[in-house]
Amino acid sequence: MNKSVFLGVLTVAGMAAGVASAATLDDVKSRGTLNCGVSTGLVGFAAPNTSGEWEGFDVDLCRAVAAAVLGDPTAVEFVPTTPKTRFTALSSGEVDMLARNTTWTFSRDNDLKLEFTGINYYDGQGFMVPTELGVSSAKDLDGATVCIQTGTTTELNLADYFRANNISYEPVPIETNAEAQQQYLAGACDVYTTDASGLAATRATFENPDDHVLLPEIISKEPLGPLVRHGDNEWGDIVRWTLNALISAEELGVTSANVGEIGESSNNPEIKRLLGTEGELGAMLGLDPNWAQQAITAGGNYGEIFEKNIGENTPIGLSRGLNAQWTDGGLLYSPPFR
Repeated sequence: MNKSVFLGVLTVAGMAAGVASAATLDDVKSRGTLNCGVSTGLVGFAAPNTSGEWEGFDVDLCRAVAAAVLGDPTAVEFVPTTPKTRFTALSSGEVDMLARNTTWTFSRDNDLKLEFTGINYYDGQGFMVPTELGVSSAKDLDGATVCIQTGTTTELNLADYFRANNISYEPVPIETNAEAQQQYLAGACDVYTTDASGLAATRATFENPDDHVLLPEIISKEPLGPLVRHGDNEWGDIVRWTLNALISAEELGVTSANVGEIGESSNNPEIKRLLGTEGELGAMLGLDPNWAQQAITAGGNYGEIFEKNIGENTPIGLSRGLNAQWTDGGLLYSPPFR
């Protein structure tokens, strides 16, 4: 291939990539609705309330993105997805993004051609058993039947852990968290294993939560986060920096209560850039100057979203732990807004 033809191919490829990267943003704006893939129902993270309205930690991220792009946090169509259907739903364009307790892994990033846009919850795989079993460690589970969702990282983690500890188990495959809960409570399995946050959320829905215990072992790293399609660069930047805006807002003391005035009153240049009262960061994303203000107004900063949905004062009862700000000993950290 001669040089001019080669450069021509690169130009066409570059144009095609540019079209692909702009397509989702254009689609969402023309549609007037964000299609957000969520779980089929995990209380505290994503589940319909008694009025049929979706709410939860992941739901609030969807609403923040909708607010940043469309100026309306209610302009979201929530699409329930299972571990098996979630990636197809995203790849096919059925949803614009996924926000549903999905672990960032090498193969999902590269083999499935998906783009993780950050980590909104640092998690790890755990085990839940009935208290009456008298089990105090996962290493006491030799020969146990284990409910496990198919199509998840937990399958391989479970096999690796039991093999490394020279103990056996019998898997009971299930499709959804609701099915796992039903099978576990019916005694079809001795143990339910999934992300520790998911176990806490599931146990909180039980009639007698104290009849079940989360074992102390955390056997994996499960960085959970939102994702988009590969090649969706412009759209990926929007989802990534919306999450970063929520994280930075907490660190900078920007809340849903003061976001409307602190951009003007603050002397902190980063707050001003974040909230669009200084600089042109919104224009770089193809959004309005106040895009981050709208995202924060939708449900609060990261800390507000965490505390109201899954925090220690909710039935889920999760402490911040690794999900505390870096200034408080956690892993939460946003690149600077500059």
